[in-house]
Amino acid sequence: MKIIILGAGQTGSALAEYLVTEHENDVTVVDEDAEQLQSLQERFDLRVIQGKVSYPQVLENAGAESADMLVAVTNSDEANMLACQIAHSLFNIPQKVARIRAVEYSDDKYQLFSIDNGIPIDHIISPEILITQHISQLVQYPGALQIASFYENKVYLVAVTAYYGGALVGSELSELKEHLPHVDVKIVAIYRQNRFIRPIASTIIEAGDMVYFITEASNIKAVTSELQRLEKPYKRIIISGGGSVAVALAKRLENDYQVKLIERNAAKAELIAEKLTNTTVLHGESADQELLSQEQVELIDLFIAVTSDDESNIMSSMLAKRMGAKKVIVLIQRQAYLELINDSVIDIAISPQLATISALLSHVRQSGIAKVVSLRQGTSEVIEIVVHGDKDTSKIIGRSINDIKLPSGATIGAIVRGDDVLITQSNLIIEDDDHLIIFLPDRKVINDIEKLLNN
Repeated sequence: MKIIILGAGQTGSALAEYLVTEHENDVTVVDEDAEQLQSLQERFDLRVIQGKVSYPQVLENAGAESADMLVAVTNSDEANMLACQIAHSLFNIPQKVARIRAVEYSDDKYQLFSIDNGIPIDHIISPEILITQHISQLVQYPGALQIASFYENKVYLVAVTAYYGGALVGSELSELKEHLPHVDVKIVAIYRQNRFIRPIASTIIEAGDMVYFITEASNIKAVTSELQRLEKPYKRIIISGGGSVAVALAKRLENDYQVKLIERNAAKAELIAEKLTNTTVLHGESADQELLSQEQVELIDLFIAVTSDDESNIMSSMLAKRMGAKKVIVLIQRQAYLELINDSVIDIAISPQLATISALLSHVRQSGIAKVVSLRQGTSEVIEIVVHGDKDTSKIIGRSINDIKLPSGATIGAIVRGDDVLITQSNLIIEDDDHLIIFLPDRKVINDIEKLLNN
């Protein structure tokens, strides 16, 4: 597959790495920054073109006339949109994917993106919308450290930490069915001191284990309560920041929770207050100890720092936690910071880059892969694949899960068949048009999965 990536920043570079190391792809990266391009070319087997991504000649030099896909992830929404327009009008590139950050462009009222009547982009990736959705889900399920939905929200992957007080902690996994006889759930992975353990019936859950399980939404709280003392629903929330994520998040939460939003710019705080109906908007610094004390941060259930400044997010959340906030969620842009805060007081760190890469891979990968969710800073994944064919044309259809030779550690956690969610058992037979939810402890085995899917 011939793919052109526009933008050699963090997201473009990470996507290029995924594609050249996993697939037999012909990848070309376009950017104006010669230094970034040189760094990429030294590390990976790909082509680079220096120049403005929206110039027709630059796209032609990148091989646009024969490209299968164009992925526009520069820091400019406008450059991404214009490049996709040119790729469509002049070069007829079949698939065009663009990152669009400004939520104003994605407003359903205007229907801006359409192959026939608008800007011809096949798939829009909005990090702001992805982050807002993810944090909203975490608010809905206290105790979850990560949560992702698959196939029209019919089935969920949830990550939680096991603590003393959970009924299953100190017991074998086989006892989970005894504790929850009417709940279908599949524990697909356990990480103990960052080391992957493939769960089997005799595996004993220990305090501190990171446990990943797959189930339906209605079962999430019941399963979580087996692994830790179930947290009370959140009531009081403080959001630090006045950007698009903060405002969208406040809008989603303000009718169900007591929400306060802190914005440092007075004029911007006034504008935000006009947009929100049930949110208290405060003017000030989120890392101001006196302000947090006045707002009784010790009574806050959840402090969410989502400004565009990593340092500000980290400092304000650590201060809030030290002053008594029960839990903190922090937005972190830089990969290096994510690794630094692993053992800090910060409860949940969210990476826009990882969310964007997951969404991009869902569109870029082939072989029936419908969705990709990156885990553990990109080292692991959960994928949703759709299988087609019959026993004669497919290596997996018509066969039981027990008879399928998956890569080491990979686990089929659930199958969605029509409206039914089937939490997998070893004797379950895979059928045509099934949606398989598969956990991969090592994302690099995706090549083996794709070979298995190819008829």
